[in-house]
Amino acid sequence: MPVDYEQLERQLRALLEGEPDPLANAANFAAFLAAEIPELNFAGLYLAKGEDLVLGPFIGKPSCTRIAIGRGVCGKSFAADAPILVEDVSAFADHIVCDSASAAECVVPLRDAEGIIGVIDCDSPRRGRFVEADREGLERLARALADSVDIRALARMGEAPSRLP
Repeated sequence: MPVDYEQLERQLRALLEGEPDPLANAANFAAFLAAEIPELNFAGLYLAKGEDLVLGPFIGKPSCTRIAIGRGVCGKSFAADAPILVEDVSAFADHIVCDSASAAECVVPLRDAEGIIGVIDCDSPRRGRFVEADREGLERLARALADSVDIRALARMGEAPSRLP
C-alpha cells in the first residue's frame, strides 16, 4: 500500500508547529517516520560535524555513531548532496552494516537555506521496500523538518560543554 506523503507532510508540519526546540522536533520527526511509514527498522538523522556525520535522534536498534563523509549510503548521499535509494544493501559496495536486519535503505539530504547539514536515513528489513515515491516523500518531510526549526542549532549541539544551572 503506497504511503500518502502529502498527508504525512501536513501531519508532520502540525506536529512540529510552534515548537522552537530543534532536539524535540528532530526526536518527534524520527518517531513520526517510524510510526507512519510501514516496514522500517530504522528512521533517523545523521548531522555533519567536521569530517563525519554524527548520529542524531533516531528510532531503531543502536546504530553507527559516526560515519565518514563519503562512506556508506549516508556519507555518499551527503557528499553528493543527493538522495540515494538502495533496493538491496548487500549489492551496495560500500554499505556500512549498523543493523544486520536492514535490507533496503533510502537516504535524503537534510538542507536549510544555507545548504546541506545532514541526511535523513530510513532502513527496511525488506529488500525493494523503497521506490521513487518514497524518496520524493522523504524529501518533502525533510523540508518540513528544516522549515520547522533552526536545524543548524541541532547540528551544533554537543560541540561545546554545556553550563547547566
